[in-house]
Amino acid sequence: MIKQIKQIIFIGLFSIVTFTSINAQEGMWLPMLINQNEADMKAKGLKISASDIYNINSNSLKDAIISFSGFCTGGVVSNQGLVFTNHHCGYGAIQALSTVEKNYLKDGYWAKSFEEELPAEGLFVQFIVRMEDVTDKILMGVTDAMSETDRQSTVNKNVDALKKTVTIEKSQDISVRPFYDGNQYIMFITESYKDIRFVGAPPSAVGKYGDETDNWVWPRHTGDFSVFRIYADKDNKPATFNKENVPYKPKRFLKVSLNGVKEDEFNMILGFPGRTQEYLPSFAIKQIQDEINPRRIAIRERALKILDAEMRKDDKTKLQYASKYSVVANYYKKWRGENLGLIRTNAIDKKINYEKEFDKNSYKDSKLRNYSRLLSDYKLKYDEFEPYAIARNNFNEVFGTNSEMLSLMQNMSSIVDRYNKDGEKAIVERIPRVKGYLEGFYKDYRVDLDKKVFSSMIDYYFNNQSAPYIGDYAKQQLESNNKDYNKLTDNLYANTMFTDGAKVMKLLEGDPKSIVTALQEDPMLKFAKSFIDNYNSVAVPKLTTIQPEINKFQRNYMKGQMLAMKNKKFYPDANSTLRVAYGKSAGYKAKDGVYYLPKTTIDGLMAKYIPNDYEFDVPEKLRTLYKNKDYGQYVDKDGTVPVCFLSTAQTTGGNSGSPCLDANGNLIGLLFDGSWEGVMSDLSYDETIVRSIVLDARYLLFIIDKYGDAKRIIGELKLVK
Repeated sequence: MIKQIKQIIFIGLFSIVTFTSINAQEGMWLPMLINQNEADMKAKGLKISASDIYNINSNSLKDAIISFSGFCTGGVVSNQGLVFTNHHCGYGAIQALSTVEKNYLKDGYWAKSFEEELPAEGLFVQFIVRMEDVTDKILMGVTDAMSETDRQSTVNKNVDALKKTVTIEKSQDISVRPFYDGNQYIMFITESYKDIRFVGAPPSAVGKYGDETDNWVWPRHTGDFSVFRIYADKDNKPATFNKENVPYKPKRFLKVSLNGVKEDEFNMILGFPGRTQEYLPSFAIKQIQDEINPRRIAIRERALKILDAEMRKDDKTKLQYASKYSVVANYYKKWRGENLGLIRTNAIDKKINYEKEFDKNSYKDSKLRNYSRLLSDYKLKYDEFEPYAIARNNFNEVFGTNSEMLSLMQNMSSIVDRYNKDGEKAIVERIPRVKGYLEGFYKDYRVDLDKKVFSSMIDYYFNNQSAPYIGDYAKQQLESNNKDYNKLTDNLYANTMFTDGAKVMKLLEGDPKSIVTALQEDPMLKFAKSFIDNYNSVAVPKLTTIQPEINKFQRNYMKGQMLAMKNKKFYPDANSTLRVAYGKSAGYKAKDGVYYLPKTTIDGLMAKYIPNDYEFDVPEKLRTLYKNKDYGQYVDKDGTVPVCFLSTAQTTGGNSGSPCLDANGNLIGLLFDGSWEGVMSDLSYDETIVRSIVLDARYLLFIIDKYGDAKRIIGELKLVK
């Protein structure tokens, strides 16, 4: 059976290329198998070979693509380890390096020498050395009769055994990742560099131009890029920060094209897309559309309204909360667009029709007949799962993302729980990590602002979370404050130690018992723990039981689709591994009577200009360059500077910073966003409106050269005309 699964997967990835009707722009393809797409890519304009994209025997494009700190992508663009990625990918690091006096976020920064390149603590980049299919080895001993716990235990043991047999260099790591919901496993050999230094970035008025109003929106005019450098030891190997380290010399770096991209012209995007769920059943999509997303949106809308009002008051607050606001706002807007896209494209109805065909095909084949009953059983399990999924969503949004205090309480609650379970040793081991977390937490913490968010969050939670998840102590506290959420908030904040970072840090210098006693007596933690403990005792056991059953249904459904849907070409869902997506530059119909062209220019940027506006101000120097038409070599045939363009290549979160390459493998832009109308592509792809938004390399170079006067950076690049 295991061998059969592997064969089916390979049929899905290989042979169907010649007769499938799937749109070629859909898909995030594994580089190790990209030769199976080579004919299609060349028919659409690719001029290099598949081995130029991925090759383990000589350098290839994959050697110039990096995972940027595990949450973004970047490209190496010089023989001295220079990296281009998005401004929003480097945002947290730039914020951490900024002060009110040296506000690199607001004003930008360009290092004039290696010595001026600033260590970006906590950042790392990871290269893919090679990939290998190891499905047979990982699924050895796995049977259909196994429980999910036993199955995962066997898989884990096989992974551990495999790692012991693979020879790697000291600086390299091994990981094994599941594909097709656990029907296939691929091993990755990687190499990570941790001495990363900040080289330059435009001011936020360029790098975040349009900010949240334009986020996920086309037409776009955002100069979303930042520049970093990889440093290595004298042997070009990974090393922690050291003044003696030298710029990394890559196996391959990207040449940068000044030719841009024309409409309908081939392009490809290489990067590390985070997560897609293209093969979920209709009822799973319906749950997301009707139950999960509306709640996520409502909760984040509350927090964003408060944060936005406060950030507009002064630059200090804007600096302190810029990164936090972006984190909350980014997916808030995406989920809104996702729901609109699902509804507009009738995604659920399309899934239902697909499932009818799946049932029909399964029933016709006696070997597959068991699959014809799978979806009805799967739906029953999903219905059972729904109330706990809703509870989890509410809890994670309120206690994990939007309220700083409630997020802190989750961490403090876990200290108490670990002490009660494992004793003093667990606390001693945990304290250093907690101190590090608290230093970051209190660095930009504003009590007055956080109180407003906290009050709004507990208001939502009391009124929207089911009764079993509201603890008695929390109910009593609300009653004693006359059900006034603001009054309750004032009392809690007035009597907790957690508004004073120095007091909390001093407490952690004590012995474990005194630490836990003080935590347990704090009114804020007692209040929050009343919710946390109820959630952990009611929802978590159910989720722990049902989620593995859901996973098994999805794995079997995935297997069944690949067996029964013989005319469909399957590509693996994104899972933060290196992928190749390809397509062309094309516009799209946004709505009735509105068709968007596939490129924008500096003319459109200036048309949006609003003096002193939070989102649409334009720096004086950029206005002067525009007025004088001082564009240098970055002007296009229309006499202006291109800013952004659209690609039909499929991307998602994690692709941010991904190099967009032309038919010759030259850099023509950086992926940084997707069209709002098409962000449902993580769940359901529709070629008519799914578009990736790319920063044109010529605008990036124009800003570095003409605006930033950073000739040193331009001189490092290999420009192609």
